[in-house]
Amino acid sequence: MYWSRFLSIHALWVTVSSVMQPYPLVWGHYDLCKTQIYTEEGKVWDYMACQPESTDMTKYLKVKLDPPDITCGDPPETFCAMGNPYMCNNECDASTPELAHPPELMFDFEGRHPSTFWQSATWKDYPKPLQVNITLSWSKTIELTDNIVITFESGRPDQMILEKSLDYGRTWQPYQYYATDCLDAFHMDPKSVKDLSQHTVLEIICTEEYSTGYTTNSKIIHFEIKDRFAFFAGPWLRNMASLYGQLDTTKKLRDFFTVTDLRLRLLRPAVGEIFVDELHLARYFYAISDIKVHGRCKCNLHATVCVYDNSKLACECEHNTTGPDCGKCKKNYQGRPWSPGSYLPIPKGTANTCIPSISSIGTNVCDNELLHCQNGGTCHNHARCQCPAAYTGVLCEKRRCEEAGGCGARSGQGAPPRGRAALLLLLLLLPLLPPPATPTPTPTALLAI
Repeated sequence: MYWSRFLSIHALWVTVSSVMQPYPLVWGHYDLCKTQIYTEEGKVWDYMACQPESTDMTKYLKVKLDPPDITCGDPPETFCAMGNPYMCNNECDASTPELAHPPELMFDFEGRHPSTFWQSATWKDYPKPLQVNITLSWSKTIELTDNIVITFESGRPDQMILEKSLDYGRTWQPYQYYATDCLDAFHMDPKSVKDLSQHTVLEIICTEEYSTGYTTNSKIIHFEIKDRFAFFAGPWLRNMASLYGQLDTTKKLRDFFTVTDLRLRLLRPAVGEIFVDELHLARYFYAISDIKVHGRCKCNLHATVCVYDNSKLACECEHNTTGPDCGKCKKNYQGRPWSPGSYLPIPKGTANTCIPSISSIGTNVCDNELLHCQNGGTCHNHARCQCPAAYTGVLCEKRRCEEAGGCGARSGQGAPPRGRAALLLLLLLLPLLPPPATPTPTPTALLAI
């Protein structure tokens, strides 16, 4: 009996495992910026490329509608039921919470019954177009890691464009076109992501796959991120090393999945027929119950933590970098040009840390305690040594005659021993050594893939 029960449990486990395997929850890399290792010289820091975990980015966005008065309910109006377009006794009233449909209901907790949703005014001004722009802004560069999913409570639009911005809404470019008839609406042949390849993955397409109008079970529109990842990582996203390699070496590919803002341009509501029913214009409107955007803060592989403070996202930068995206070197750490971290070599990548500037060696040039001015020099405001005429250098350690081409035997100017000069240089470098610290453990980077 126990053996048969074991076999049943084993069979169940195999089934569950086979179902879950195509969707790895953890990419497994780049979740630490540094770790301490032991070498022949002792304990030292080992720096690695790192990035924040993927999360629901709708928690941090600001939404803007254009026109701003397009939401239904002010003044109150009636509209037709979703399932029965000729039952037109539903009411939208912004002054009554139970009857209001404000924009924030696109991002609230789903699963309630009845469902909550944003809704536009009806097409009462037909034949004037009923068009709405919904802009989602983060005031921060983010990297998309999963499909964008839009759930309509009304029928899906006959025509819609998803757009992206990389410069905080100053300029826009199309991400994807959606239409019941791509050729008629946008003069484009219809395609799906399955028609693309590694070489055409950046192509902007028009799809008819998500524009079937008034059907109860067809409310969702996708922008497929994972299917585009799959061109490099394989159909079940198991070869993430290949994807990381491509993202690391192909800036256009990396930028394709990077945004500061998204914009939905709703151009024509779900009509469902060739002609608009002018006797029942209250059946035409837009309604969205949920928008999902998963991604991570872009920190240029220099941070694992992104904080939300004062309504703004910002990376907690490592590797001596700074800025909202860790996009520059800290002051006094500009010894070489800033560079983003690299995913390569996999799995730890390359941190490309910022190194101290030569001019920043030592907070105090001299202090009359550890950093003495040599050969009769005097320390001035801890900033520089005032040297006698015969000497030069940061600490008056060099004879001027050496710079002029050599010192004769009669110069009478004694140079400090080499060992002493080396000691001076060591003292100059001491302030730059980082204090020992224990790295703060960070959660494993989870991805809903």
